[in-house]
Amino acid sequence: MRFTAQREELLKPLQKVLGAVERRQTLPVLANVLLTAHAGRLSVTATDLEVELRAELALDIEGQSAITVPARKLHDICRSLPDGARIEFSAEGDRAQLRAGRSRFSLATLPADEFPEVGGFDIAAKFDLDPAVLARSLNRTSFAMAQQDVRYYLNGVLFELGAQRLRCVATDGHRLALSDAALEIDPGAGLGELTQVIIPRKGVQELLRVLSDEQGPASVELGANHVRVSLPGVCFNSKLIDGKFPDYDRVLPKGNDKLLQLPREEFRAALSRAAILSNEKYKGIRLLLGDGELRIQTHNPEQEEAQDELTVDYAGEALEIGFNVAYLLDVLNTLDTDEVSLSFRDANSSCLITPAGSEDAQYVVMPMRL
Repeated sequence: MRFTAQREELLKPLQKVLGAVERRQTLPVLANVLLTAHAGRLSVTATDLEVELRAELALDIEGQSAITVPARKLHDICRSLPDGARIEFSAEGDRAQLRAGRSRFSLATLPADEFPEVGGFDIAAKFDLDPAVLARSLNRTSFAMAQQDVRYYLNGVLFELGAQRLRCVATDGHRLALSDAALEIDPGAGLGELTQVIIPRKGVQELLRVLSDEQGPASVELGANHVRVSLPGVCFNSKLIDGKFPDYDRVLPKGNDKLLQLPREEFRAALSRAAILSNEKYKGIRLLLGDGELRIQTHNPEQEEAQDELTVDYAGEALEIGFNVAYLLDVLNTLDTDEVSLSFRDANSSCLITPAGSEDAQYVVMPMRL
């Protein structure tokens, strides 16, 4: 393999796929990226056996060939070269040579046939999505994913697809995030009346990174155990979590009769101030809701205390309830509306938070005893 490329040309696809490279891996070849030359294009692929990322660039490159080179070393070399540097790459035997100006680098390589393939699967459904809609749905929910929970089906985001709607749901057992987006999917796309798949945590994080950089339509392909999202210049593949997501509808509170609407930023700022003196381990805060007033209280083992008061439009029964302040802040930092609505039932029941005047995003936060 032999080609010449501008530093920026080669660095961009490397940055797109690098997130799929694990620092600790069981197979040496997983620390490498696969470089494949075909029909005047260079394909750069990385995988950790769960997620696969592939980016392409057009290059004046002859013939067909493939080789794997150390991913982070190649990325760091390209990044360290000056802007506009022209890189000459050649690979022969078990060595790859890079030349740029007076700089010379020799990298160890591994054969391309040792590189595993994640992306091959039978396609059951195929449709297009607006990448901005997909990114917004994931940004609104992914913070609530569990992390290394023994209930493995919680370590990801549920995609629930119908002909007219995309719903994303994530929960770690203490809170739940739900986001709805309207869709128009061709009935011939292969989706059932309601299709549910769970994308694992790392897959969600890498997909969000890909969506933040790319413009243009996103083509989504679903298989029994895999999902593929293709955008101009980059392709994302991920295994799906084989499990049944809990019935989240049972978690959504019904009959919360204590309703409160207030400015999101004002509430967020007050919680952030109180959080400074909350218990570092439990992050507990107390909300005291009364006639026209919301008081926020917290304390810590050092006997330090904080209190903040907000004037609110509330005339219901008095209520005192505790929460993990980090969970409330996660919701308020995710929403982008000026006003938020909160509903409560009693001190032992969960709180429902929504954007004011809309239910396209719903957040459930369980209370905690203080």
